[in-house]
Amino acid sequence: MGQQTSMVRQSNDLVRQIVVAASAVVAVVGSFIGSGAAGGTEIQNASNGALAADATLIAPGGPAFSIWSVIYLGLVAYAVWQFLPAQKTAHRHRVLGYPAAASLLLNAVWILSIQFDLLWLSVPIIVALLAALAAIFVLLLRNKPINILDTVITDGTMGLYLGWVCVATAANIAAVLVAAGFEGFGLDANVWAVVVLAVAAAVGIALAVYGRGRLAPSASLCWGLAWVAMARLNGDLLSTPAATAAIVAVVLVLAVTVVARVRADRGYQPGST
Repeated sequence: MGQQTSMVRQSNDLVRQIVVAASAVVAVVGSFIGSGAAGGTEIQNASNGALAADATLIAPGGPAFSIWSVIYLGLVAYAVWQFLPAQKTAHRHRVLGYPAAASLLLNAVWILSIQFDLLWLSVPIIVALLAALAAIFVLLLRNKPINILDTVITDGTMGLYLGWVCVATAANIAAVLVAAGFEGFGLDANVWAVVVLAVAAAVGIALAVYGRGRLAPSASLCWGLAWVAMARLNGDLLSTPAATAAIVAVVLVLAVTVVARVRADRGYQPGST
């Protein structure tokens, strides 16, 4: 009976690993399509430019999207890493595998929705992607990494992924609303931009506190916000209020992350001295 159970677990582990690897391939192919390298339209230019750097006041500048290269490299590394024997039977990779595969597939589907000008459909897809990444973040916090390589490849990659998608979700929703003719209930666009960026800062602070100063989510979120500021100061759609709000958000998120990390490293417990 024990041997049969072991064989079933090994089979399940192998299926999980193959699903993750196949999902990574799908995501990488989707990234080529989204970059325009495979004949598709660049994401920034697809859907009539709804996601371009000058489409909304919270759209990041074009260079911000270069972070996808780092994220995809990490995702491919993770797909390989989880195939190694030590990760095959590790509990954290057993619980992480299918949520990670879901995030990879949602990423590819999101790109397709933009490529086919289904901008309205991109919102529930990217929200689902954000939810999957948030779940992954919680799972990683609850299950310690195997070693330093696991920390870098798994936690680092998923953290960067989460932080960037937080910014991308806000920009995506704003793009859909603007494209649909939303006029902000009479409020100035600058006011809405400041409000949304304040929410982004609050999310970043929450991630920093809950994650005890995890660097990767804060780094990618702040990267996106910094490029929002750059686009509002130097791009075709200028806004001093939005740029200022983005800069303040970066400073706050980084400051809270550093404090949370220092406290975590010192074994700080709430209420302790």
